[in-house]
Amino acid sequence: MDRVDRVDRVDRVDRVDRLDRVGRLAAYGAALVMTPYALIKISWVVGSVAGLLPIGDGFDLTGWVVLNTVTIGMAAIGMAVALALVRPWGMRIPGPLVAFVAWVGTGFLVPLLPYAVLDPLLGLSGDASQRHEGSGPAMPGWEAALIQISFVGMGLGLALALPAYLRRRWPEVFEGRVGDDGGRGRRPALWAAAVAAVIGAVWVYWALGGTAGVARPAHQEAGGRLLTGVWGLWALVASAATWMLSRGRPARLPRWVPLSLGWLGTGSLFAWSGWRLPITLYVALARPADVSLPENLAFVAVLQAAAVAAGAAMLPVLVRSRGIPTARDAAKASARPPGFRPFRGQVPYGTSELRRQR
Repeated sequence: MDRVDRVDRVDRVDRVDRLDRVGRLAAYGAALVMTPYALIKISWVVGSVAGLLPIGDGFDLTGWVVLNTVTIGMAAIGMAVALALVRPWGMRIPGPLVAFVAWVGTGFLVPLLPYAVLDPLLGLSGDASQRHEGSGPAMPGWEAALIQISFVGMGLGLALALPAYLRRRWPEVFEGRVGDDGGRGRRPALWAAAVAAVIGAVWVYWALGGTAGVARPAHQEAGGRLLTGVWGLWALVASAATWMLSRGRPARLPRWVPLSLGWLGTGSLFAWSGWRLPITLYVALARPADVSLPENLAFVAVLQAAAVAAGAAMLPVLVRSRGIPTARDAAKASARPPGFRPFRGQVPYGTSELRRQR
């Protein structure tokens, strides 16, 4: 039994080491790939202040500078989050703060990866520089390409770096299988899963061309429907993942699968609906002449508010989920030598030392 336990420990640390290496490279890559976006935005601010570059239509100089300065700050936060997932100082930041910022960040970026791939392939929104015409000076194609690469690269990097960070810091959350707790999950969150399922179904219905709840069907665009469909699918993913963890089914499914998918789905619900809700309320109350949304504003505002609430309500199922030791785990624990401590947060010794113990 002692030899079997050591072999299991070697295999376990090998897997963690591989995930950790991939996550570290992805974190550095995410921070690096966002650099072109930040530099482009800085050039816009400096160029507009110096009178070398034009400002966008509908903006005065102050508004243009403020808008782009805010996006520069958002890019800097994204780069800092990516580095926090890999650098030693990131392990000293309060866990809830890192988790919340990473949850919102991945909720914004990662769920959009399918849209970023499908939109140019299907040609639904047209060329980026052409889309910019009519609303200001045309954006050079190379700038549009770099901005797209920055967002896609950051999303992919966070998608790989965040699970590695979470597993280093809270390894017990990812251990075991969905059914290890006998289905005694946090069932009060099932209402949130049901709400998310309804919201996801409505968004998918709109993406497929449905017009119920749409005040201006002629204003619907193919690119907008695709994006709505992506949001709807992630809402359904969040609902399914929460149901699995709350009910403990399917019992043999590794716990990390619904945890990872639920993290992205709930983050998408919370982040994007939280971003869109103020815009919807502004359009509904101020009724600007040059802005109109295809959906019924009152109905879509209720949907977005419900999505924010559902995303926040499902998150505790993910962060408080713990694997309950099985009988096999208990047998292993009783066979461990005195003084053995399972790793928490960091692997205390490398695989080479474990192999020498074999």
